[in-house]
Amino acid sequence: MFILLFDLRSNSSTKLFCCSTFTRTDNLFSSNILSLNSIVIDPRDPNYFSLGGCDQYTRVYTIRKLPSNKDAPVETFCPKHLIKTREMHITGMSYSNTSELLVSYNNELIYLFQKNMGLGPYPVAASQEHVDSLDEPQMYTGHKNNFMVKGVSFFRPDSEHVMSGSDYGHIFVWKKKDSRVIRIMEGNKCIVNQVEPHPNISAFASSGLEKDTTLWAPVSNNIPPLVHELLQVTKHVNYDFKNNIVIIVII
Repeated sequence: MFILLFDLRSNSSTKLFCCSTFTRTDNLFSSNILSLNSIVIDPRDPNYFSLGGCDQYTRVYTIRKLPSNKDAPVETFCPKHLIKTREMHITGMSYSNTSELLVSYNNELIYLFQKNMGLGPYPVAASQEHVDSLDEPQMYTGHKNNFMVKGVSFFRPDSEHVMSGSDYGHIFVWKKKDSRVIRIMEGNKCIVNQVEPHPNISAFASSGLEKDTTLWAPVSNNIPPLVHELLQVTKHVNYDFKNNIVIIVII
């Protein structure tokens, strides 16, 4: 998939490069085009941006080296246990105000990467010794990201919370520092795909398969459902992908 650069002072876009999959050959890149789901820009240094799509690797690029280096990331990230997987893909990403990178995987978890957790520009060439030396990224669990494409985001200007939608209509809020679920809210009756925070105040918007977009702000007096009870329910959600059946067992 091609990456396009739009200059607001111009009426046309610039084609930067086509994102390809990695390969274990001397060429390092294959001719297979990678479909992309997410692109995010580092707020601390807008020269850097990250791409995520239909494989397990998050790719970091710098605009300073484009288009001369074509599809040449300066860094890549991936949880250790997903490096050798083939049927894994990224659905959403987000940068914090300190350049931490939040990545959500389909049918998996959400991971928080620090800058020193990278595999290098060509992850398939990373040595096992280097991989073993890396710290594990922080994980955020409880939600379900099996259907559609889920985004992920930080919340509040200091990025102290993590937010994501979920397959069964809820919005999850975690404490970034300790990965603790602090709030689960009913977003809609089906699937919440996107949760987008306001950049300056404690408000956000959510959307999913329904036609409307919901705006949220801390003004309600209603008591939310108990977090631990909903977490117990989600642990017993089984998916039958072949027959498109969702079975929920409540204990």
